[in-house]
Amino acid sequence: MSTVIISSTQDTASTNIKKGLLTQSNWDEKGQFFKKTYYKSLDFPDLFLITIQDKTIIHEQLEQEIITHLDIEPTKAIFISRHRSKSGKPSLTTHPIGNFDEAKFGGRSQTVSPTLPHHMTELLRIINEKRQQASLPQKVCFEVTHHGPYMSIPTLFTEVGSTKEEWVKQEPANIIASSVLTLLDRFDDITEKSTDIPVLLGVGGGHYAPRFTDVALEKRVAFSHMIPSYHLDQGAVTFNMFRKVIETSTPLHGVYLHRKALKKSQQTMIKQWCEEIDLPVVSSNDFDDIS
Repeated sequence: MSTVIISSTQDTASTNIKKGLLTQSNWDEKGQFFKKTYYKSLDFPDLFLITIQDKTIIHEQLEQEIITHLDIEPTKAIFISRHRSKSGKPSLTTHPIGNFDEAKFGGRSQTVSPTLPHHMTELLRIINEKRQQASLPQKVCFEVTHHGPYMSIPTLFTEVGSTKEEWVKQEPANIIASSVLTLLDRFDDITEKSTDIPVLLGVGGGHYAPRFTDVALEKRVAFSHMIPSYHLDQGAVTFNMFRKVIETSTPLHGVYLHRKALKKSQQTMIKQWCEEIDLPVVSSNDFDDIS
């Protein structure tokens, strides 16, 4: 029942988030892993912080190496990372991992990893609260499912974006570090088995999942994988791929469509797929507001 937070020496933002974690919480140095010190939390049970020396998105089967070399069996993983975008807008993000199409940035083609919907959605809310309290300009949002590595255990990424100027700043990194620690103080593995809050698969929209972000900040729901419109436009998401995504999102309560971002034909197709597997298509009106 261990949680592993993973940092990379090749990533400035990741290194700064790690610094934030080490200064905001108490840790015990346990030894070497990939020639870097790894830590066990003194504040949280079975929480470990490890550092790798290659890119996080291409380090496959990391959980197996942790089991083999550290005799730790992780049940969930949190990658702390940088985010890069062409727009260069400052951002604080979180997202699931996997590939709906070809694996161009780590992982396996047409394969997604298990998710942490309750953790990830609550993390989004905490980051947003802390960003507001600090009066930082960063945009807080989900990103849709994308990139590797492939992980066999439930995993999320949380990132500082989107340029080198942002990655070197300690304040946004500290927001991510503080948010992760707050999340772990509130949530444990049992939370992901909860049926009190509906878990949704999001379909439609762009990379930054604006509609799913808004719904998550307003409604008592949790998002699992999120499929953007461009993968539907490219034909990457077949019915078989759709079923694979659902299998890694259980227990799943429904599919939320960003209707304005989908063609009528795409909406019809998704609804037909949902009927075949007896999964409801839902709207935001179906859910309670966050009090």
